Amino acid sequence: MTLISCNPESPQAVYDNLKLLEEVDIDRSATYRELAQTVLADPQVSLGWRQAIAEQLNQANHLLAMATVGREDSY
Repeated sequence: MTLISCNPESPQAVYDNLKLLEEVDIDRSATYRELAQTVLADPQVSLGWRQAIAEQLNQANHLLAMATVGREDSY
């Protein structure tokens, strides 16, 4: 699966890619999460985009935590 946008750091692409975390491999998922963190740290990105991305990332992290609770690889 490829990035949604030509510019992988665009807020729209980052937001859209976070919706794909369940569908991509672990390496791609990590890349999408890292790009989201980069956008969240960029003060030039609008507050609205940063809030939307933070919410999407938080939701994805919650789903990941729920999926790994009780598994051998959880901590």
